Amino acid sequence: MGERVRMLLAGLRKGKTYNPGEANSLLFDGQSEALHAAATEAISGDCHEPKSVARSESVSTPVGRHPRMPRPRTDNQAQYMQAMQDNSLVLGAGPAGTGKTYLAVASAVSALREGRVKRIVLTRPAVEAGEHLGFLPGDLHDKVDPYLRPLFDALNDLFGPATALRMKELDVVEIAPLAFMRGRTLNQSFVILDEAQNATVSQLKMFLTRLGEGTVAVVTGDHTQSDLPSGRSGLVDAMDRLAGIPKIATVVFHKNDVQRSKLVQRIVEAYEGD
Repeated sequence: MGERVRMLLAGLRKGKTYNPGEANSLLFDGQSEALHAAATEAISGDCHEPKSVARSESVSTPVGRHPRMPRPRTDNQAQYMQAMQDNSLVLGAGPAGTGKTYLAVASAVSALREGRVKRIVLTRPAVEAGEHLGFLPGDLHDKVDPYLRPLFDALNDLFGPATALRMKELDVVEIAPLAFMRGRTLNQSFVILDEAQNATVSQLKMFLTRLGEGTVAVVTGDHTQSDLPSGRSGLVDAMDRLAGIPKIATVVFHKNDVQRSKLVQRIVEAYEGD
């Protein structure tokens, strides 16, 4: 990844411009089978000590998996996890604290371990930045980290920081803004779009048309709220537009599915109906 970043920066210094799709292809595309095998081994072991290796090296001492794999605690959570096994596209909608993102990330890693996919892609819209991240101050990490931090947190909590970092270093886990999906085709991937209520209808259409062969996509968000300045939420539109299409499932969570804390559940109840 370091060499790819240097190539991108060298091009920018020479005056070359990149659209999000071009930049993303330069940074992330072309992953090898060896990297996939190494990453699968890295998340299947039992040791918790990190080991730094070059991308070309095999993993002789794997970084271990985190022992706390989540299990569904409510009927809707169980339906959600089953839907991710049975369908190509799952829409998970409902309030904060219902496990939409957490369970989706866990299902993605399970699919990677079982060889059903070759990589995991996590994305969300960067509404506050207007999705125009190309020439903001700082490097790519500085620009997108505030918007993607919840996805990092889910990986870290599930598997521990060492394993989560190893998966990213091997480029088998990619975390990027929604704008960087443009121009790509995502094959044999488990793709999670988080906070989809903040994606416009056109953005969500762009995302859904990136999905290629062997790919599973999960779109999560709270359909009752949106940070969009105007226009209809892409999540709400998709829930209506895609209803009844084979291999597409929608699971709607409610206040009784909130597992974060009793306080959060009461807060959700207090805001219901607004």
